[in-house]
Amino acid sequence: MSRLLDYIQDNAFRITYLKSRLDVVNYTKLNYLEDRKISVSYTEGIVVIKGQNLRIQKLLDDEILVVGKIENIEFKGTTDQDE
Repeated sequence: MSRLLDYIQDNAFRITYLKSRLDVVNYTKLNYLEDRKISVSYTEGIVVIKGQNLRIQKLLDDEILVVGKIENIEFKGTTDQDE
């Protein structure tokens, strides 16, 4: 039961990549959405996902599932957010 409670209360930013799917958890804002580029903010910066045929398969308040041919994932800190 405590593991379930820890999971529910977990607010750490997390990305999981598996078989052309990128699960982004605990993001704060979806900045940019295009079929070759998606930009997402989180508390410590921005993640820019680049690829081909990118799309959002699942969109929740705190989770996004990106699918497509993911070619690059770039992390930008709060000091270099120029998106």
